[in-house]
Formats: sequence, C-alpha cells, structure tokens
Amino acid sequence: MINISAEISIDENELKFDFIRASGPGGQNVNKVSSAVQLRFDVKNSPSLPDDVRARLKTLSGHRITDNGILIINARRFRTQTHNRQDAVDRLVELIKQAAEKPKKRKKTKQSYASKKRILESKKRRSKTKKLRKSVSPHDE
Repeated sequence: MINISAEISIDENELKFDFIRASGPGGQNVNKVSSAVQLRFDVKNSPSLPDDVRARLKTLSGHRITDNGILIINARRFRTQTHNRQDAVDRLVELIKQAAEKPKKRKKTKQSYASKKRILESKKRRSKTKKLRKSVSPHDE
C-alpha cells in the first residue's frame, strides 16, 4: 500500500510498470539495458480515489493522461531501474497530493468608490489630451 494522505492510499497492484530503454547519452549501457520506467495508473477506474480528487487529477495531469483515463509517467532520470521506479512512484504520489488539496473558493470583490473615481478622472485627462491634439477645422472657428 502506498499512503498518500490520511484518507487516500493506493494498492500497489493498481500500478503497472513497463521497463523501456532510455534515450540520450550513456553509450552501450543505454543500448542494452532497459532502465527507464513507464508507470501506468488507471485514474478512471481506480477504487482508491474519491471522485473530486479523480476529477482534479485528470485536469492536473494534462497531456500525461490518455483518453481512456490512464495516467502515464515516464521516469528516466537515473541509471538504475530501481531508482527510476521509485522516482515514478514519488511523482505519482506528489501529483495525487496536489489533486487532493481542495481549491480555495473565490470571494467576489467590488471596486471601491475611490478607485472608480480615479479611473474616470484618468480617462477624462486622456480624452482632453487627445482633443487638444486634433487639428482645427475651418468651420470650428
């Protein structure tokens, strides 16, 4: 069991790991060893996640979630499979912790009377400046 918060914990059987070859520098090691990890977590059908956390997780994960609701995390930072596996799990836990935080409700605010007055005054000043720039037509004289 992976504990995320007091209410949320995920069974390790819900996580699926695929080991792939990492790209980038590393010479022969990169070509032979599958040290990169691809973690797959079914967000849509997970019994461990509450509905509100599931919805926030879908929006937070962005391009990492498929149309089927499967979250894919690629970890290839380290040279060993075990480190990359732990890194992928840590990143999943961090993402779910972010989704578990309830967003603050927005309080509607009103513009103060003084700020409205300042805005109108600056608009009048700007209007007057622009009027003075206009050329005078012969029939205005």
